[in-house]
Formats: sequence, structure tokens, C-alpha cells
Amino acid sequence: MTDTPRTLVRRNPWPTGVSRPVVPPLQLSVVYASESPDELDAQYQGRVQGYTYAREGHPNADHLSHMIDGLEGAEGGLILGSGMAAVSAVLLGLLKTGDHVLGGDQLYGRSLRLLTQDLARFGIATSTADSTDVAAMAAALRPETKLILVEVLANPTLRLADMEGIATLAKARDITLMVDNTFTTPRGYRPLDHGADIVVHSVTKLLAGHADVTLGYIAAKDPVQRKAIYDFAVTTGMTPSPFDCWLAERGLYSFSLRYDRAEENARKLADHLATLRGVKRVIYPLRPDHPDHNRAAHLLGARGGNMVSFELEGGRAAANALTRAMPEVAFAPTLGDIGTTLSHPASSSHRAVSPEARAAVGITEGFFRISVGVEEIELLIEDFTRGVAAAATAAEG
Repeated sequence: MTDTPRTLVRRNPWPTGVSRPVVPPLQLSVVYASESPDELDAQYQGRVQGYTYAREGHPNADHLSHMIDGLEGAEGGLILGSGMAAVSAVLLGLLKTGDHVLGGDQLYGRSLRLLTQDLARFGIATSTADSTDVAAMAAALRPETKLILVEVLANPTLRLADMEGIATLAKARDITLMVDNTFTTPRGYRPLDHGADIVVHSVTKLLAGHADVTLGYIAAKDPVQRKAIYDFAVTTGMTPSPFDCWLAERGLYSFSLRYDRAEENARKLADHLATLRGVKRVIYPLRPDHPDHNRAAHLLGARGGNMVSFELEGGRAAANALTRAMPEVAFAPTLGDIGTTLSHPASSSHRAVSPEARAAVGITEGFFRISVGVEEIELLIEDFTRGVAAAATAAEG
């Protein structure tokens, strides 16, 4: 009689020892086993800590959210599959038919689309107003307004919202204030410290910082709102990838170093662009000619961030000439890589916005947004000098 062969399927325990890994482990498991139904009940009731099914949470997401919580001065943050998942989870998790949401009129293009084209299908009314002008925001409120959504630093025009005025307004009217802090990051501004109720991030961008992750983050002060957002996100399957969470955590360790270097480069590049023939205007918060310079100094201090926008003389022909003349700078519809990327909002983030609406906020065919990276500044100055010269020639010819 021979012994029954021992199967290798799920019968070998994970090795343990007195030491621990320096690098946090990547936990890819979708399912988690419990000892008994009583123990599973205890987990769902919050009496013990554990995991059940990755759609409801997993260790890599929790570890990453705790790290970002520390940066934002938050607790109970939630990681989702993308920045737009974070925005959507808040709006659809908290609002209902008959509610009204007011957005800044210079939001990221997909956020604007969600407000102006999608929420109406669920019976949620929306409108937008100039977030740099608290009087305009106040005038746009309605009795049924339940939430205000603004970006501290607008994408891509880099205008500064009147955060103090809007926070005061929201508190006085008992309206939830949601702030997209992706551009500013908690290194530049912490909305929850200044009257915001909810903060969201596209972790994809500066926090992860290597263009290899798609994730979002939400933190809500109110535990009731926090649970409503979590329940909606879990029900609709906005699950983040454990691998992306693991990669984002790796990127987050160098966040402050990357941000400071990129911010220094951005300041120098903005000043250089302003000297070049063919550049109509340069937008950077620390420059004295920024339309919200005084507010930027008050809100951000010396933290101008790594984003620079500028407008060329000329239209699409000049824009094409610029990007073709500087192939070493990635022309891509995103931001936040460790290297510099260049985007053209009219053909990417705001392509779904009407030309008239783009023109109203200053987004022309010659308008570009730069996510400045950590390269040697001399290389960037050479690249953009060559690119702007080519654009000027195209505009003249």
C-alpha cells in the first residue's frame, strides 16, 4: 500500500520567522480565509481586524492610505482605482436626486464632464462658477446645494481658488466642501487644515510620481460620509490594484525629494520661458505677474509647485512645431512622472469641453501645461528654447 500523495495546492503555510521584510510585501490575494463564521462576523462588525475579499479592502491599499493620511493630516483614507474614481465615489456616494453640486469652472476636464454631462442622468443638478471669486460662488448656490467641488490650483490654468472665502461660505451654509488637491499636494497645502470636509487626489500623479500607477485617494472628516463613500465604492467595484498600491508606496518614499527638486526646476523654467520670443504669457503661482499672486503667497507661501502653463503666439501649427522640435520631452496627456511631460489641453484633458468654454478660461490652441520633472534644469531650458523658437517660426510662416 502506498501513501496518498500530498497535494501542493494551498496546503503549505507561508514561511515565518523572527525577522521581518524591510520592503513591505506585495499581497496579491483576492480572497482571505477566516477561522469560522463567528470570526467573519467579528471582522464585518469591526470587532477584530481582518480582510475578507479584496474588493472590500486589502493590506496594500490600507498601508498606502495610512501613508497619505499622514501627509494630509487625515484619518480613514480610502484608496480607489483612479483619481476620477475618487471624485465619482464622493459625488455619487453622497448626493441623491434633487441635490445640487457647485463646481469651480476651471476643473480637470473629466471632472467637468462628470458635473456637466453625467450627473444630470441621476437627477443631480450641477453648475459651475469662478472659484477665484467667492462672490461668484455664493451667487451660484441654491437652497438644494449639498456639495462644492474646487481645485486649489486649477487644471490647467493654474488659477488659485479663494480657499478661505469658499471654506467660510461652505461652513456658513452647511455645505460639504470637497477639494481636489492633486496639483498642490499636501506638501503645498492641506485642505483639511483649512476648512475642507473632503480631500481627493489622483495618486497617479505626483504622489506616486513614476507614471506607472493608476490610483485615487479620498479622505473625509465625517465618519458617516466616510462610510457612505466606502460603501458606494465597494458596491460599484472601484477596487485598487494591490500591485499599483505597492508601486505607489515605493514612489511615495521619495515624494518630498522629487517635489522639491521639480518645484525648483519649475520656478527657473517659468522665468526662462517668459524671456522667449513667441511666448504670449507664462503662468506660475510664484511669479509676480500671476493673476492670483498675492493669494498664492498667502495660501502657499514659497511653495509654487511643479506645474507651469504657458501660451504661444500662434495656433495649432505653432503647437505642433513646438512638440516636434523637442522630442526628449514627453508630449503626453498626463502629469506627475519623474521626468518632465508636456500636455496640450485643447487636444487632451479639455478636448470634450466646447471651444467657447475653453476660450472663456484662456485655453487656446497655443496653450500648454508642463509637469516639470527632476532633470537637470539646463536640459529643460535647452529643450524649451528650441521648441519655442520652432513654434515662433511656424507662427510667422
